[in-house]
Amino acid sequence: MLAVHDAVVKLGGVEILHGAHLAAAPGRLVAVVGPNGAGKSTLVRAAAGIQKLESGTVRWDGVDVAALRGRKLAKLRAFVPQRARVPDGVRVHEAVAIGRAPHLGPLSRPTRADHDAVERAMGRAGVLAFADRRLNTLSGGELQRVQVAVALAQEAPALLADEPTSALDLGATSTMARLLRGLADDGLTVVLVVHDLALAAAVADEVVVVSHGRTVAAGPPDTVLTESLLAEVWQVDASLAGGALHVDWLGRTPGRTPTKEPLA
Repeated sequence: MLAVHDAVVKLGGVEILHGAHLAAAPGRLVAVVGPNGAGKSTLVRAAAGIQKLESGTVRWDGVDVAALRGRKLAKLRAFVPQRARVPDGVRVHEAVAIGRAPHLGPLSRPTRADHDAVERAMGRAGVLAFADRRLNTLSGGELQRVQVAVALAQEAPALLADEPTSALDLGATSTMARLLRGLADDGLTVVLVVHDLALAAAVADEVVVVSHGRTVAAGPPDTVLTESLLAEVWQVDASLAGGALHVDWLGRTPGRTPTKEPLA
């Protein structure tokens, strides 16, 4: 459904992406991983049509993203930002209703179908229990689930999220991971920016590894996240085994076999 080829992005005259690629199909969860500053978020924002390309292509169902502005693009993909603005006084159900905007005309009012879509989105994201609470009273995990609900209310076949588990505790991260994995299992195209390699390995069908603005590897986690790639990209002695990432936190010491402790 999504194909990004040879993406080049410049910000303030600095080349952030060059030769970046990304592909995602329906029913698949793709995790974009890489070190800090590698260009992960820029790549996903370019895929979402938010960040302009210097060169290269982004295509949704074979159509160039430049031809899919406004409501056409919003009906194809929903985007969950890393740090959403939290306006004062807005309640959860009101925020989620904003996701219906692509389906409403300039002067039209929400229909029964729109209200039902909002209810379904809140139920799927697990936020119905606090639908009447104000956004600024929510925890980080609750707020992130509301942002996913806003995206689901768009009823787009693809969801892109920029670090949806950032700054969440273990329980909230697990809840978000199950939600996003479930959306892919339900047939959505799901693309995530993820810092946690153990989480990426646990939930993703495929990982896309970005380093220094380039895609350096892509494929199933157990075949891509090799010891040699982890050493090359993250400069760490680590291995992926049994779905868990094992890291030698102290580094190699001459004459000593390093002990690798599981991250997850």
